[in-house]
Amino acid sequence: MSSQTSKIGFGGGCHWCTEAVFQSLKGVTVVEQGFVASTNADSGFSEAVIVHFNAKCVTLNTLIEIHLLTHKSKSDHSMRGKYRSAIYTFDAPQKKRAEKLMDGFQKEQNYKFITRVLPFQYFEPSREDITNYYYKNPKKPFCETYINPKLNILLEKFSEVIDLHKTI
Repeated sequence: MSSQTSKIGFGGGCHWCTEAVFQSLKGVTVVEQGFVASTNADSGFSEAVIVHFNAKCVTLNTLIEIHLLTHKSKSDHSMRGKYRSAIYTFDAPQKKRAEKLMDGFQKEQNYKFITRVLPFQYFEPSREDITNYYYKNPKKPFCETYINPKLNILLEKFSEVIDLHKTI
């Protein structure tokens, strides 16, 4: 990872969906799909991605806002163990920055985000045959039903950071 590249983790829904959303952005160089564990009560693995990005092309602020808008960041449900709504940080300054951004986003809303900022602990990559899922299977019903609406949110609200060469 170069000095201009940072990484952050996101979990919230199916990692196929999360992977496709972040793969579509300018400045995102790699999206690792798999399972992330944090610490203490959150030490169990949950579907997530690790996003490697160039902050000169896409900011942490934008990445977090996209994350909040492309998964159910304000609703708790019975599958939250498998789909923990989280931002996984890799060091104390990044954690502090993510918490400050989350506070700012929360003040702008009239509903409560359930997304938590958690320390990254472990990563287990997905099997190779299910990585890059959307771009391997764009016409599958799962992709058309669940991923395309998330990509439409990107096109509507974040067109300036979409890499049209990466979208289908």
